[in-house]
Amino acid sequence: MTRTSALRHSRMARVVVVGAAAVLALSAAGCSSKSTDNSSTGAAGASNLTIQPLVQIDANGKEVPASDNSAAANPASDGNDKCAPQTIAMAGPLTGPNANLGLNIVRGVQLALDQHNKANPNCQVSVKKFDTEGDPQKATQVIPTIISDPSINALIGPTFSGETKATGQIISDAGLLSLTPSATNVSLTTNGWKTFFRGLGNDGVQGPSVAKYLAGTGKYKKICVVQDDSDYGTGLAKTLTEGLGPIADSSCAAQVKAGDKDFSAVVSKMASAKPDAIFYAGYYAEASPFVQQLRSGGVTSTFISDDGTKDVEFVKQAGNSSKDALLSCPCGPAPDKFATDYKASSGYDAGTYSTEGYDLTTIVLKGIAAGKVTRPDLVDYVKNYDGQGLAREYKWNAQGELSNALIWMYQVK
Repeated sequence: MTRTSALRHSRMARVVVVGAAAVLALSAAGCSSKSTDNSSTGAAGASNLTIQPLVQIDANGKEVPASDNSAAANPASDGNDKCAPQTIAMAGPLTGPNANLGLNIVRGVQLALDQHNKANPNCQVSVKKFDTEGDPQKATQVIPTIISDPSINALIGPTFSGETKATGQIISDAGLLSLTPSATNVSLTTNGWKTFFRGLGNDGVQGPSVAKYLAGTGKYKKICVVQDDSDYGTGLAKTLTEGLGPIADSSCAAQVKAGDKDFSAVVSKMASAKPDAIFYAGYYAEASPFVQQLRSGGVTSTFISDDGTKDVEFVKQAGNSSKDALLSCPCGPAPDKFATDYKASSGYDAGTYSTEGYDLTTIVLKGIAAGKVTRPDLVDYVKNYDGQGLAREYKWNAQGELSNALIWMYQVK
């Protein structure tokens, strides 16, 4: 995917890719029907590079097998659903420098609705789409519109942590179900919100899991952690650094700002530090020019980043500089059939958080099919839900966190 402040978390400026012309195509990416991201033919000649899954890991950084999704909930159900016309909402970045992360989700939402509506003519459910650009300030203008629309009984989103943090309380006060497929900042479930449920692992899971995995490989004795200033980047960098312990060299830790284009000062710092690896906590809009400038500056350390970077746009914009980058994500590879259906529906390959958007919409549809069509009823339904999805099992604790969450590692090859 959660990959949330621009971008799950804070406003991002348009990125200029250093040394190469890049087109910020708002196309979906992530995991294709072959469990890889789109091949890229964009900037810097990155043809044939894809983001490929390496391994799923647990809280101890140990490999665990992928879950069996053969019994995943089907949005089409048995074709006998009956309901008056219903409406849900999706809120997230549909335009802007990190729009792909929101577009991946909304296409998954639409696929679930299309499959349901085709099979159930007597229960039609539509989606209203709201563009926040991943900007907390814009989200505070958009979310009240959703809340005040009595036809909307559930929200898929917000997408990024920053916009979620800025609007979670008013969503909770309105009693509107909020299912995020991508916002991962740990603190979001500590605010006492009554209607918020996270559909993937948080940064408190991702940071330590990835840290233990990296340490366990034995390849990295010194890692420099670089973070952006978003809620997402700040939170993930903190948990990762704590998990790495002495491997994270505090003398070469660095911070950048969302929208930065010139990373020369940080590149110089990395060149002097000579780490085995650099972990960037942030989004692809900055990760792309950052890794390009690292490579052009002669820094050959392994580049590692997160779900905010795990998108085909990272490969397109960074070009060959993205080769061999490691990327972590609470999101798993798209199953083959889902990826095929997704491509046929939208014209794009399934990407980060596409499966989560699909699964969470399916859960709402199951609630509607069970006669839960009011806001309070749908909140109660999800609170007590326990079922298998394509990405994982969905069962939440009292705080709105998944009872069991795992992390995937990917590599650009």
